Amino acid sequence: MDIASLSTALSMSKLNNEIGMLMLGKQLDNAEMMGESMVKIMEQSASPHLGRNIDISL
Repeated sequence: MDIASLSTALSMSKLNNEIGMLMLGKQLDNAEMMGESMVKIMEQSASPHLGRNIDISL
């Protein structure tokens, strides 16, 4: 293998690694945003006063 093709292959490998890391970072950001949104939705839907007491009449 000559030096030019080796250099090109190494450059492409480095570029692929950088793109993969950027995409992984973006996916992590999206997962964090979805998690925060889920927590907000759960906080808004929670009714802490419900389910504490049971009325039973016999």
